[in-house]
Amino acid sequence: MFSRIAILGTGLIGGSFGLALRHAAPQAWRVGWDRRGNLNAATRRGAVDEGTTRLGDALRGADLIYIALPVCTAMELLPRIAAAAEREALVTDACSTKAAICAQAKKLFRRSAMFLGGHPLAGRERGGMESADAALFSGAPYVLAEKRKPGDGRAKKFLRLLRAIGARPVWVEAAAHDLALAWLSHAPQLVVTALAAAIEMRRKRGGVPVSLAGSGLRDSLRLAGSPADIWSNIARTNHREISTAVDAVVASLRDVRRRLARGTLRTEFSAANALYKALSPRR
Repeated sequence: MFSRIAILGTGLIGGSFGLALRHAAPQAWRVGWDRRGNLNAATRRGAVDEGTTRLGDALRGADLIYIALPVCTAMELLPRIAAAAEREALVTDACSTKAAICAQAKKLFRRSAMFLGGHPLAGRERGGMESADAALFSGAPYVLAEKRKPGDGRAKKFLRLLRAIGARPVWVEAAAHDLALAWLSHAPQLVVTALAAAIEMRRKRGGVPVSLAGSGLRDSLRLAGSPADIWSNIARTNHREISTAVDAVVASLRDVRRRLARGTLRTEFSAANALYKALSPRR
């Protein structure tokens, strides 16, 4: 396994990865890089063994570099990481979009460390070290942004590590990942955000007492608690695919609106029910 792991970003994903490593790779020394306040929280909870605000100190001697930052921040740092990473290191990211960062990495990592794009399909609507959980990855798909498994030994070690923390590795090419996530994650987030924003604006004008809301609305709006900064990064790096998905949702809403007066919504409800059943765990 890896002996020194640099975790760049100690929020929900980076903090959870660090906590999971305590059990999956107890021999590895975990170094966190972040702002001092975040590092203090990560150290208190045992997600890292040491913390530093100096990127070079975090990367020095690391044989695994785990980038758990918003995708635009990660891309800004990637040239520095490529220049400073040990030649035999594996660099991997946990960013929510893959095409842009993988294309950049392909240019930067030709003669240096190996880069392997990744995305754990696990998370919560609230971020930060306070929400981190060692079991966050357990049973969750973990996308590795390649068409097929690389033969490199570093990739094989990382696969063993992912399985050790309970994740299920899935190989998906970067562009196919971004297309799928636009429909399955990014557009749903924006739809929920738009609905919650509309209700909130109407509530402020009066006439919609939220005290009457039931569990259905709360369940539907769970994603409304997501932080804007992360989603701004996702939108910037996957805007074309997300725009296509949002346009389809808008068209579907127009159809629903046209059918409202007649009450002929069976087609939409039938399609929605079919998807719900497909997503529901089998009993």
